[in-house]
Amino acid sequence: MATITFIGLGNMGGPMASNLVRAGHDVTVFDLSKDAVAALVSEGAKTADTAHEAARGAECVITMLPAGQHVEAVYLGDDGLLANLPAGTLVIDSSTIAPETARGVAEEAKARDIPFLDAPVSGGVGGAKAGTLTFICGGAEETFSKAKPILESMGKNIFHAGDHGSGQVAKICNNMMLAILMAGTSEALALGVKNGLDPAVLSEIMKQSSGGNWALNVYNPWPGVMEGVPASRGYEGGFLVNLMNKDLGLAFDNAVKNHAAIPMGSLARNLFELHAGQGNGALDFSSIQRLYRPEDK
Repeated sequence: MATITFIGLGNMGGPMASNLVRAGHDVTVFDLSKDAVAALVSEGAKTADTAHEAARGAECVITMLPAGQHVEAVYLGDDGLLANLPAGTLVIDSSTIAPETARGVAEEAKARDIPFLDAPVSGGVGGAKAGTLTFICGGAEETFSKAKPILESMGKNIFHAGDHGSGQVAKICNNMMLAILMAGTSEALALGVKNGLDPAVLSEIMKQSSGGNWALNVYNPWPGVMEGVPASRGYEGGFLVNLMNKDLGLAFDNAVKNHAAIPMGSLARNLFELHAGQGNGALDFSSIQRLYRPEDK
């Protein structure tokens, strides 16, 4: 078992840290939310007053933060963790950030002889709680091999995508496709209901037909069709619209830099931005269904 520091206990980070505790690791946590920290302490984790104190003596530091600026603030500069961690400390960042940001942190880590892995995740809050996340890792093969046993305490599928930044590229491609699928699924369901179809019946037909996809089969966006998903609890919890917007922005910026055409991704970005602008940013991203049936607000 490893001595691990986990920084960032949001909707995803909290359950991930909890699974590390359950797996028997010696876990110290840090977050600005006292309630989030208290929840992990009640499960057996330790805590500290600052991120630096939390990381003291850790064999591995894992971060799960909202955006690239938060990752840079935690790791870089004279006050950052990299300047204060002993050489050889394994560092894993599971935030979803721009590939170039991950590469910048990796370069600083390499200069200090600190093995670094960008390891964003897929699987949502449900996967985080169940310990079935997919980790998409970028970094050296040796670092990946060292990190894999720890990641297996939180996930089911652990992939090595390539060098530093590769995990982030794969993640933003995945989330762009997910946004497109969710928007298209919501649109199709709304059209069927406008024509008098039962959304549950239509969903079952499409699940067993060529229109079946993850958004429809596992995360149905129509309220009441599927139990246990955000759509059936007022779109509360889950993966926020604001976070999906952030990821779609990362995909768009990357496409511009690489001269890649993403017409469907760009449309999805506009749809989710419109949806967020109508006051839905703090809801689960499946609430894009409301864009096609505003009477459901």
